[in-house]
Amino acid sequence: MIRTRKTLEAENHLGFRILGWVLAVALIAGLALSTVQVVLDAQRVSSELERQAEETLAMVYDAATQAVFSIDETLGQQVVDGLFALEAINFARISHLDGSELSSRQRTPSHLDFRPITDLIFGKVWVYREVLKRNENPNEPYGFIEIHLDTAHDANTWLMRALTTFISGIVIALILGLTLFILFNWLLAGPLLRIVHALKKVNPDYPDEHLLSVPKGHEKNELGLWVNATNNLLVAIAESQQKYREAEDRVSELARIDTLTGLPSRDAFLEDLQQIIEASKARGNAFSLMVCGIDDFKSVNEQCGFRTGDLILKTVANRLTANFTADRFALARLGSDQFVVVEKKLCDNFHAAETAEKILAIVGTPVEAGSHRISLTSTLGISIFPNDACEADRLLQSAEQTMALAKQNSHTRFQFYVASIDQEIRDRKQMEKDLAQAIKNREFHIVYQPQINLETKRVIGAEALLRWVHPEHGFVPPDKFIPIAETSGHIVNIGKWVLEQACKQVAEWAASGSHLRIAVNLSAVQLRQDSIVEDILARIAEYQIPPGRLELEITETSFMTNITDAVAKLHQLHRAGISIAVDDFGTGYSSLTYLKKMPVQHLKIDKQFIQDLLVNEEDTRIANTIIDLGRSLNLTVIAEGVETEEQEHYLTQRGCKLAQGYFFSKPLLPNDFEKFVKTFHANIVENNA
Repeated sequence: MIRTRKTLEAENHLGFRILGWVLAVALIAGLALSTVQVVLDAQRVSSELERQAEETLAMVYDAATQAVFSIDETLGQQVVDGLFALEAINFARISHLDGSELSSRQRTPSHLDFRPITDLIFGKVWVYREVLKRNENPNEPYGFIEIHLDTAHDANTWLMRALTTFISGIVIALILGLTLFILFNWLLAGPLLRIVHALKKVNPDYPDEHLLSVPKGHEKNELGLWVNATNNLLVAIAESQQKYREAEDRVSELARIDTLTGLPSRDAFLEDLQQIIEASKARGNAFSLMVCGIDDFKSVNEQCGFRTGDLILKTVANRLTANFTADRFALARLGSDQFVVVEKKLCDNFHAAETAEKILAIVGTPVEAGSHRISLTSTLGISIFPNDACEADRLLQSAEQTMALAKQNSHTRFQFYVASIDQEIRDRKQMEKDLAQAIKNREFHIVYQPQINLETKRVIGAEALLRWVHPEHGFVPPDKFIPIAETSGHIVNIGKWVLEQACKQVAEWAASGSHLRIAVNLSAVQLRQDSIVEDILARIAEYQIPPGRLELEITETSFMTNITDAVAKLHQLHRAGISIAVDDFGTGYSSLTYLKKMPVQHLKIDKQFIQDLLVNEEDTRIANTIIDLGRSLNLTVIAEGVETEEQEHYLTQRGCKLAQGYFFSKPLLPNDFEKFVKTFHANIVENNA
C-alpha cells in the first residue's frame, strides 16, 4: 500500500508554489515596466535640463553681448549674478575673444547622498558656451558666455521618482500575488486539500465505505466531476476486491482440499500438523506420523487407465476416513499415491506398529474397478514426535525419506525413521575404520592441479589434492571422506602423509629444474595440534626445500575455535618463509579483522562464485569484491574452478593474478603434470611467436 505524508512541507504546497511563481512573474513584470518608466523619465529630465540651459542663455544673451561690447564689467557682473538665481548653475563667466575674463562667479557643487549614482547616469556638470554677437553685425564675435549646470538637483528629484516607481511596482506585484494566492486557495487548493484528507480516511480494504464529498460550490465544475469519478473508481475497486476475496477464498479452499479424495492437501496438512505439535507439547504427548505410498501405482495407471487409478485413490481415501476418526487421527493426501496418517495420542512404538499394520491391511484389500479386481500393496515410513523431530516439515520429511528407503528394500512393510538411518551410521563407522587403514594399504594418492599466472600465462605452482581409491567401493569423493576424517581425527595422520608427499614432490621437481610451488590444504583439526608448526618445518628440513615453495591453504573457519592460538602458529610458519592462503574465501566469515591479524599472502575465490561468473549477477559482484579487496590489501587473488575461456578472460581483465580449474587442466598425477607444464609453456611460446 502506498502511504501519503501526513503533512505537506511548505515548499511542496501547491498554493505556495503558485504564489512563488505569481510573485516572481509579477515582480519581473513590475520591475520591467518600472525600469521602462524610469528610463523614459531620465530621458525627460535630460531634455528638461537641455531646454533650461538653452532658455537661460537666450534670456541673458543680449545683456551679456552688450556688456562685452561696451566692456562694462558692472553690467557683466549683474548678468552673471542674475544667472546664479538658478539653483542648477554653479559657474558663469563672460569673457573677451582673447580669453580675458570680463566677469565670472562660481559656487561649490551640491553634495547629495545619492550623487555618485546620479552622476553615472546624468554626468556631474553640463557645460554650455555661446559666442556673443550683436544683431547689427552678426558676423563679428565680441566674446563668450559660459555656464555650468549642476545636474544633482534635477537628478535627485528623478531618483526619488524612480525609487517611488520601483517600490510601487513591487507593492503592486505583492498585492497581486497575494490576491491570486488567496483566490487560488479558496477556489482550488483548499478544496483539493480537503479531498486529500478525505482520501486518507478511505479504508484500502473496503474503499466504498467512505466516499468523498463534493466541495461546496464545486458541484458542477471540474472538481465536482473529479470527485464523482473518484467515487465511481472507489466503488469499482471495492467490487473488484470483493470478487478477488471471494475467488481467493475459493482458491484457498481448493488448495487446502484435495479435489479428488476430499482429504486435506499437503499445505493444509502442514498447518494442521503444526497445531497438533503445539497441542502435544502442551499436554506432553507423543504422536506418530505415517506416510503411506501405494507400491507400483504407476503400473496400475498404465495398465488400467487413469480413471481406474483415480477410483483406487478415492477408495483408499474413503477406507482411511471410515477407519480412522478425526478425534484420534489426522488424514491427508500428500500427492500422487501418497497418504499420511497422524495418530495423535501414542502410547508407545508398538501402538504405532499396530496402526501401521491396520493401514497396510486397509490398502491391501482388493479394489473392484469395473471388470478389474485390483490387489494393492503399500509401504509406510513412520516418524515419532518428539523423538525424531519437533518441526512439522522435518517430521514429515523424515517419514517420507524412511518410506522411500523402505520401498528400495522390500514391499508391504513399514519402517521407523531411526531404523532407516541405522545403515548410514554403520556406513560412516565402517568408513572411519577404512580410513585408519588407507595409508597403510597405500589407497591414497596425490594429484596436482596447475595454478596459472594470468598475466604471464605460465604455470607457477600446483595445489596438492588427496584422492582415495577404496579396494571395494572404488573412488570415494573427497567431500564424502574428508569430513569423516576430520571428525574422527584421522585427518591428522592423513595430513602428515599429504604434507610429506608434497614436500617430496617439490624436491623432485626442483632437482629436475622445475621450481614450482605446491599448495597444501591444512584442516582446522591439524591447525589445533600443538606440534603442527614443528611437523611442517621438520618436513621442509628433511627434503631440503626452500620454505617459499610450500603454501598452506586454510579455510576461514579453521581458526575460529581459538583464533589467538591459530594466528600465533601461522605467524611462526610465515616467519619461516611459508606462504599462507585463505581457501574458499567468501563462504565463511570473511572478516577483515581476521585478515588483518593473519599473515596472509593469498586469497582464493571459492569455485561456487566462479562457476556462475558473468551469469549470476550476485556471484559476479562477490568475485569482483574479493579481487578489489585483495588488491587494496596487497594480497594475491587466486580463482579456483575456472572452466571457460570467458571466465579466464574476465578474471584477467579484472586484475585477478592467479587461476586454476578445468579450463587449464584437471588435477594430474606427477608425471602427467610435468608433461602438461612443458606442453603448456610450449604452446604459449608458439602463440607468442
